[in-house]
Amino acid sequence: MLEIQITMTKFIFVTGGVVSSIGKGIVAASLGRLLKSREYSVSILKLDPYINIDPGTMSPFQHGEVFVTQDGAETDLDLGHYERFTDTSMSRLNCVTTGSIYQAVINKERRGDYNGGTVQVIPHITNEIKDRILRVAKSTNPSVVITEIGGTVGDIESLPFLEAIRQFRKEVGRQNVLYMHVTLVPWIASAGEMKTKPTQHSVKELRSIGIQPDILVCRSDRPLPKGLKQKLSGFCDVPEECVITSQDAKSIYEVPLNLEREGMAEQVLNLLQMEQRKPDLTQWQTLVQRLHSPKHEVEIAIVGKYVQLSDAYLSVVEALNHAAISTYGKLRLRWINSEDLETGLAETYLKGVDGVVVPGGFGVRGVDGKIAAIKYARDRQIPFLGLCLGMQCSVIEWARHVGGLTGANSAEFDPYTTDPVINLLPEQQEVVDLGGTMRLGLYPCRVLPDTLAFKLYQEDVIYERHRHRYEFNNAYRDLLLKSGYVISGTSPDGRLVEIVELTKHPFFLACQFHPEFQSRPSSPHPLFKGFIQTAIALSNSTSDTPTPLEVS
Repeated sequence: MLEIQITMTKFIFVTGGVVSSIGKGIVAASLGRLLKSREYSVSILKLDPYINIDPGTMSPFQHGEVFVTQDGAETDLDLGHYERFTDTSMSRLNCVTTGSIYQAVINKERRGDYNGGTVQVIPHITNEIKDRILRVAKSTNPSVVITEIGGTVGDIESLPFLEAIRQFRKEVGRQNVLYMHVTLVPWIASAGEMKTKPTQHSVKELRSIGIQPDILVCRSDRPLPKGLKQKLSGFCDVPEECVITSQDAKSIYEVPLNLEREGMAEQVLNLLQMEQRKPDLTQWQTLVQRLHSPKHEVEIAIVGKYVQLSDAYLSVVEALNHAAISTYGKLRLRWINSEDLETGLAETYLKGVDGVVVPGGFGVRGVDGKIAAIKYARDRQIPFLGLCLGMQCSVIEWARHVGGLTGANSAEFDPYTTDPVINLLPEQQEVVDLGGTMRLGLYPCRVLPDTLAFKLYQEDVIYERHRHRYEFNNAYRDLLLKSGYVISGTSPDGRLVEIVELTKHPFFLACQFHPEFQSRPSSPHPLFKGFIQTAIALSNSTSDTPTPLEVS
């Protein structure tokens, strides 16, 4: 039997039923926000049932964006929601997959840790899962650990996780564990009513595993009538006050306030026998008020190759939203497939936009379209922000069209290019594995004075998260500087180029890192905020509307 030391930490497990993409991550993140508003410390853990070790090698079309933590873990995009909602940095401990669990157990078996015993799902896999949950509690000693179980109840892949959390309650004490089940209550138009049967079946499936939910969170497109809550309470054996409506919202940032009005946090604290405290949600309420009362409108083009799935650029979109909200701006996005720009029709797709963002990515597909978008923004003095691959493309664009190196390229896209302005570092030349072998996580960057970057950051040294393998080739540094580019950020030793910019442009800045990962609703990232402020100011320069710089 797994030995578990009972701590002061409480544990909440969030499961989902009926359909996938039910919104468990937003519910978990919103609950974290509500508990933090009551001055409880929170850490949130994601248990994902896929067999990949992490999502780092998965296509964005399969899994959305890969979120990178400060310590360099490639994780599920839900960790981005956790960080943004709770203002708490997560680590590699906060994302666990079936693949990483089985890998750890097999490694122990190979070392002989099981003394020749037969290795089984129960107890070895379930014990490893429970150990991962406890590691989060022991690492930061939070008041509450919220654990989201990926997938849907009934999926065969999720069974070991559900069995582990069933055992967990018995081993740490019933008063220390709460089960929350997120489900769907659909409106059937032909019948003219909401139906509870899918939720009843989902709860029945969960109870057959041995888990009785303490709280039901019911996703719906309209409020649940009192009679419907009573019906669910009776059929699912959950107190009526613990049947919570989570109605569709215009913005995910409304969800914490909606759940607060439903009394979710109060019921959680009651069930876990924790002190009831008065919440302070003033900052969050102000955020939502600004979101719904914009004074400006700004249209930003996101030029990428995964635009068919907006989740592929989720953190970029949220960082733009944070910046727009902070400047009373209403953000409109124009999604542009970079491959469409490769025919030389940039004007057709980009005409009229107030700003251009070229986000990160991998592989050669669509790169020439990104380069065309960057040239369009540079030539027409349109605010431009390049992120990771966007920075590399901006260097290639400048080398080709200003530096006179018509064949300039990245060695990633053309290993035989005569001018590899972007290239591998020497220590990366022999790396074969793709997973977890890039420059990952938080790295320092020295910002040069009297530059746009310094004006935005107001700091000499900053720390940003990276996820890339190729770097700016220093053999071309002098050419870049002599032809008019400014290198405004480097690694502390000056070896790695981190930020480039143009001086004779309203806003043209590109960075090798991913600033979007550190943007928060309450504190927009300075690069995104400066970018949006400039875009709004330029779009309003001929009107009487005050620019965001004039807004208190």
